[in-house]
Amino acid sequence: MIRFVRNSFRLLGMARTLARHDALFPLALVPGGKVLAFFARLTAPFSRRSDLRPGRRLARALEELGPAFIKLGQTLATRADLIGDDVAADLSSLQDRLPPFSAKIAKRIITEQLDGPFETLFSEFDDTPVAAASIAQVHFATTSDGREVAVKVLRPDIKTRFARDLDLFYWVAEIAELTQPRLRRLKPVETIKTLEDSVHLEMDLRFEASAASEFRDNFEADPTYYVPQIDWERTAEHVITMERVKGVRIDNVEALDRMGVDRSALLAKAAGAFFQQVFRDGFFHADMHPGNLFVDETGKVSIVDFGIMGRVDRQTRLYLAEMLLGFLTRDYRRVAEVHFEAGYVPRNQSLENFQQACRSIGEPILGKELADISVGRLLGQLFQITETFGMETQPQLLMLQKTMIVAEGLSRILSPNENMWELSRPLIEEWMRENLGPEAKLAEATRQAGTMLRRLPRVLEAAEQASAVFTDQGLRLHPDTVAAMRGRSNGQRSSGGVSKQSILLWVAIAALAVALFVK
Repeated sequence: MIRFVRNSFRLLGMARTLARHDALFPLALVPGGKVLAFFARLTAPFSRRSDLRPGRRLARALEELGPAFIKLGQTLATRADLIGDDVAADLSSLQDRLPPFSAKIAKRIITEQLDGPFETLFSEFDDTPVAAASIAQVHFATTSDGREVAVKVLRPDIKTRFARDLDLFYWVAEIAELTQPRLRRLKPVETIKTLEDSVHLEMDLRFEASAASEFRDNFEADPTYYVPQIDWERTAEHVITMERVKGVRIDNVEALDRMGVDRSALLAKAAGAFFQQVFRDGFFHADMHPGNLFVDETGKVSIVDFGIMGRVDRQTRLYLAEMLLGFLTRDYRRVAEVHFEAGYVPRNQSLENFQQACRSIGEPILGKELADISVGRLLGQLFQITETFGMETQPQLLMLQKTMIVAEGLSRILSPNENMWELSRPLIEEWMRENLGPEAKLAEATRQAGTMLRRLPRVLEAAEQASAVFTDQGLRLHPDTVAAMRGRSNGQRSSGGVSKQSILLWVAIAALAVALFVK
């Protein structure tokens, strides 16, 4: 009851903020949202109509509501199936900016976290943060041994604020699932859980340091794409210190032109790196807005801020590659088959009807000029038809789709007449040959067979342990077990020749072996 009352008042307060920005339309997804919107309009001061697009109005309201709502907006940007393409596109550019907290507090947190006098850690520290976001803020500094670094410090009260707001989000999502059956397929509670997991990882800066370290290892051999080095001695749960990178923002085309950087070559480089992240590594930077990418005079790209990362397992990468290849070659039959093989679309649906739906998405997009083709938009529209065919939400693909749209937007800033997917086509074709060709399928079958053979000794051992006790003389069965296997029960021979107990025993052993093989 306390939770109900507390969250009801907070929900009304949130609705009043939405009303002030003329952004009450998301309440249509909330049970009783129309009534809530009515009271919000009555009680919200300075409520007014706006000429901005709905998504921009919502973005401004979320920015005013605070850190958790900004993160919620960024999560919703991946859910065009919930809020529509236009609103999702506007939320994808949601600015994660908040007023900074004082340098005095930042230094206190650093001293406490790193357990040492501040003066021995840093010889210089810029009191004005270079960036202040919902989770943390960043200061430039110089270490005691003379290295230039960037120091990211967690906001002091952020965990308490997020816990309170996440409870509200869960409460609304639970009510929505309980009272709106049509929304259950869209998994609102699971969406909030994804947000919570992401935020918890972001709030422990050691995880971000680990992600940056892994990302750096992946691109260590690439001289054109740079990931800064982590200073582990000056990194803790609430503080991360990494090498400072220099350059201009990748979207500052005037500065790039003054530096003599070839923007077409730069785009090809960035597109290739993004492709390598997704398909080669299955580990990609999921916050690739221009403020996180810098270019120096040699054209080298440096990337920062590893708080939001995405992973795609190998099997999903194979499905995704076949899906995209099917669209690009207009083989809509294969696109539909891949969805059924992956289990994304239930088997009771019509393959032919889903093939027709895929064609309705692909033809309008693929019929455009090459520079205007958006793979991210294509995936977004594909997810929108999921309700018709009972396809459940795929969180790993939603984050990737959002990242694709951001990357495509950046590519159009750098070189409006080129398509990043065409520039990375040689990499795509090579990866396809290596992973989808006949040789790759034979290698995969061989690998699986080898895995089964390696597991065989463990299978046999487990079967023996399940049915017997080992002695120096070999396998010794319990007398009752022997009797059962011989068809005897309590000294009597079964008239059927093979007893039920014997059958059950061997069925159990066979089931154990099968279970071990398929693990």
